[in-house]
Amino acid sequence: QQSELNSFLWTIKRDPPSYFFGTIHVPYTRVWDFIPENSKKAFQQSHIVYFELDLTDPYTISALASCQLLPQGKNLQDVLPRDIYRRLKQHLEYVKLMMPFWMTPDQRGKGLYADYLFNAIAGNWERKKPVWVMLMVNSLTEVDIKSRGVPVLDLYLAQEAERLRKQTGAVEKVEEQCHPLNGLNFSQV
Repeated sequence: QQSELNSFLWTIKRDPPSYFFGTIHVPYTRVWDFIPENSKKAFQQSHIVYFELDLTDPYTISALASCQLLPQGKNLQDVLPRDIYRRLKQHLEYVKLMMPFWMTPDQRGKGLYADYLFNAIAGNWERKKPVWVMLMVNSLTEVDIKSRGVPVLDLYLAQEAERLRKQTGAVEKVEEQCHPLNGLNFSQV
Protein backbone atom coordinates (compact mmCIF):
# COMPACT_ATOMS: atom_id res chain seq x y z
CA GLN A 1 0.00 0.00 0.00
CA GLN A 2 1.19 3.50 -0.83
CA SER A 3 0.32 4.77 2.66
CA GLU A 4 2.66 2.19 4.20
CA LEU A 5 5.43 3.12 1.77
CA ASN A 6 5.25 6.72 3.02
CA SER A 7 4.85 5.92 6.69
CA PHE A 8 8.27 7.04 7.92
CA LEU A 9 8.62 3.53 9.33
CA TRP A 10 11.68 1.45 8.53
CA THR A 11 11.78 -2.22 9.45
CA ILE A 12 15.04 -3.89 10.40
CA LYS A 13 14.46 -7.51 9.48
CA ARG A 14 15.62 -9.64 12.37
CA ASP A 15 13.92 -11.81 14.93
CA PRO A 16 12.18 -10.09 16.60
CA PRO A 17 12.01 -7.18 14.12
CA SER A 18 13.20 -3.71 15.03
CA TYR A 19 11.66 -0.52 13.73
CA PHE A 20 12.89 2.96 13.08
CA PHE A 21 10.20 5.66 12.95
CA GLY A 22 10.77 9.31 12.05
CA THR A 23 8.78 11.78 14.14
CA ILE A 24 8.38 15.53 13.97
CA HIS A 25 8.05 18.06 16.77
CA VAL A 26 4.44 19.09 16.29
CA PRO A 27 1.36 18.50 18.43
CA TYR A 28 0.45 14.87 17.91
CA THR A 29 -3.16 15.79 17.13
CA ARG A 30 -1.98 17.46 13.91
CA VAL A 31 -0.48 14.25 12.55
CA TRP A 32 -1.95 11.28 14.47
CA ASP A 33 -4.77 10.63 12.00
CA PHE A 34 -2.24 10.53 9.14
CA ILE A 35 0.11 8.01 10.73
CA PRO A 36 -0.45 4.70 8.93
CA GLU A 37 -1.63 1.67 10.87
CA ASN A 38 1.62 -0.23 10.24
CA SER A 39 3.48 2.42 12.29
CA LYS A 40 0.94 2.36 15.11
CA LYS A 41 0.97 -1.44 15.12
CA ALA A 42 4.80 -1.54 15.28
CA PHE A 43 4.68 0.79 18.30
CA GLN A 44 2.01 -1.29 20.03
CA GLN A 45 3.95 -4.54 19.47
CA SER A 46 7.29 -3.15 20.64
CA HIS A 47 8.49 -3.90 24.15
CA ILE A 48 11.36 -1.41 24.16
CA VAL A 49 11.10 2.09 22.71
CA TYR A 50 13.95 4.58 22.29
CA PHE A 51 13.37 8.25 21.63
CA GLU A 52 15.59 11.07 20.46
CA LEU A 53 15.59 12.45 24.02
CA ASP A 54 13.79 11.25 27.14
CA LEU A 55 11.20 14.03 27.39
CA THR A 56 9.66 12.41 30.47
CA ASP A 57 12.89 12.78 32.47
CA PRO A 58 13.03 15.94 34.67
CA TYR A 59 16.83 16.09 34.24
CA THR A 60 16.43 16.23 30.45
CA ILE A 61 13.95 19.10 30.68
CA SER A 62 16.15 20.97 33.16
CA ALA A 63 19.30 20.43 31.09
CA LEU A 64 17.50 21.62 27.93
CA ALA A 65 16.49 24.81 29.72
CA SER A 66 20.01 25.38 31.09
CA CYS A 67 21.76 24.87 27.76
CA GLN A 68 19.72 27.70 26.25
CA LEU A 69 21.02 30.34 28.64
CA LEU A 70 23.67 32.94 28.00
CA PRO A 71 26.70 32.92 30.32
CA GLN A 72 26.04 34.21 33.83
CA GLY A 73 25.79 37.99 33.91
CA LYS A 74 24.95 38.30 30.19
CA ASN A 75 21.58 39.28 28.75
CA LEU A 76 20.22 39.23 25.23
CA GLN A 77 20.41 43.01 25.16
CA ASP A 78 24.22 42.65 25.50
CA VAL A 79 24.55 40.43 22.41
CA LEU A 80 21.88 41.64 19.97
CA PRO A 81 22.06 44.82 17.90
CA ARG A 82 19.94 47.52 19.58
CA ASP A 83 17.37 47.68 16.74
CA ILE A 84 16.81 43.91 16.64
CA TYR A 85 16.49 43.78 20.41
CA ARG A 86 13.95 46.65 20.38
CA ARG A 87 11.88 44.99 17.61
CA LEU A 88 12.00 41.64 19.43
CA LYS A 89 10.82 43.22 22.66
CA GLN A 90 7.95 44.97 20.84
CA HIS A 91 6.96 41.73 19.13
CA LEU A 92 6.89 39.84 22.42
CA GLU A 93 4.74 42.60 23.96
CA TYR A 94 2.36 42.20 21.00
CA VAL A 95 2.25 38.40 21.45
CA LYS A 96 1.55 38.79 25.17
CA LEU A 97 -1.30 41.16 24.36
CA MET A 98 -2.75 38.82 21.71
CA MET A 99 -2.33 35.56 23.60
CA PRO A 100 -5.73 35.73 25.39
CA PHE A 101 -7.43 36.05 21.99
CA TRP A 102 -5.42 33.18 20.51
CA MET A 103 -6.27 30.70 23.24
CA THR A 104 -9.07 28.20 22.73
CA PRO A 105 -12.09 27.74 25.02
CA ASP A 106 -10.79 24.22 25.69
CA GLN A 107 -7.48 25.61 26.97
CA ARG A 108 -9.31 28.06 29.23
CA GLY A 109 -11.59 25.24 30.40
CA LYS A 110 -8.51 23.34 31.53
CA GLY A 111 -7.47 26.31 33.67
CA LEU A 112 -4.78 27.59 31.33
CA TYR A 113 -4.23 31.34 31.61
CA ALA A 114 -2.66 33.50 28.90
CA ASP A 115 -0.08 35.00 31.26
CA TYR A 116 0.93 31.56 32.51
CA LEU A 117 1.21 30.24 28.96
CA PHE A 118 3.25 33.25 27.81
CA ASN A 119 5.63 32.86 30.75
CA ALA A 120 5.91 29.10 30.18
CA ILE A 121 7.00 29.72 26.58
CA ALA A 122 8.79 33.07 26.71
CA GLY A 123 9.74 33.44 30.37
CA ASN A 124 13.38 34.32 30.89
CA TRP A 125 13.74 35.17 27.17
CA GLU A 126 16.23 37.94 27.92
CA ARG A 127 18.67 35.37 29.35
CA LYS A 128 18.51 33.01 26.36
CA LYS A 129 20.99 32.69 23.53
CA PRO A 130 19.82 34.21 20.22
CA VAL A 131 19.30 30.85 18.45
CA TRP A 132 16.91 29.67 21.18
CA VAL A 133 15.03 32.98 21.15
CA MET A 134 14.64 32.62 17.38
CA LEU A 135 13.15 29.13 17.83
CA MET A 136 10.90 30.43 20.60
CA VAL A 137 9.63 33.34 18.47
CA ASN A 138 8.87 30.93 15.63
CA SER A 139 6.57 29.01 17.99
CA LEU A 140 4.71 32.10 19.18
CA THR A 141 2.04 32.10 16.48
CA GLU A 142 -1.71 31.86 16.83
CA VAL A 143 -1.75 28.33 15.37
CA ASP A 144 0.97 27.14 17.76
CA ILE A 145 -0.64 28.80 20.77
CA LYS A 146 -3.99 27.13 20.02
CA SER A 147 -2.28 23.72 20.20
CA ARG A 148 -0.37 24.36 23.45
CA GLY A 149 -1.19 21.83 26.09
CA VAL A 150 -1.24 19.07 23.48
CA PRO A 151 1.99 17.05 23.62
CA VAL A 152 4.24 16.90 20.57
CA LEU A 153 4.31 13.52 18.84
CA ASP A 154 7.56 12.43 20.52
CA LEU A 155 6.26 13.24 24.00
CA TYR A 156 2.87 11.65 23.30
CA LEU A 157 4.56 8.41 22.22
CA ALA A 158 6.85 8.52 25.27
CA GLN A 159 3.85 9.01 27.56
CA GLU A 160 2.04 6.15 25.82
CA ALA A 161 5.11 3.93 26.18
CA GLU A 162 5.20 4.65 29.92
CA ARG A 163 1.46 4.07 30.25
CA LEU A 164 1.83 0.73 28.46
CA ARG A 165 4.82 -0.11 30.71
CA LYS A 166 7.26 -0.39 27.84
CA GLN A 167 10.95 -0.06 28.54
CA THR A 168 12.14 3.33 27.26
CA GLY A 169 15.41 5.08 26.60
CA ALA A 170 17.02 7.86 24.60
CA VAL A 171 19.51 7.73 21.74
CA GLU A 172 20.89 11.23 22.38
CA LYS A 173 21.97 13.30 25.33
CA VAL A 174 20.83 16.89 25.79
CA GLU A 175 24.38 18.09 25.10
CA GLU A 176 24.30 16.43 21.68
CA GLN A 177 21.26 18.54 20.81
CA CYS A 178 22.45 21.76 22.42
CA HIS A 179 26.06 21.99 21.29
CA PRO A 180 25.37 22.15 17.52
CA LEU A 181 22.80 24.93 17.97
CA ASN A 182 24.91 26.76 20.53
CA GLY A 183 27.88 26.48 18.16
CA LEU A 184 26.21 28.65 15.53
CA ASN A 185 27.70 32.12 15.31
CA PHE A 186 25.51 35.24 15.28
CA SER A 187 25.47 35.64 11.50
CA GLN A 188 24.37 32.01 11.09
CA VAL A 189 21.51 32.56 13.55
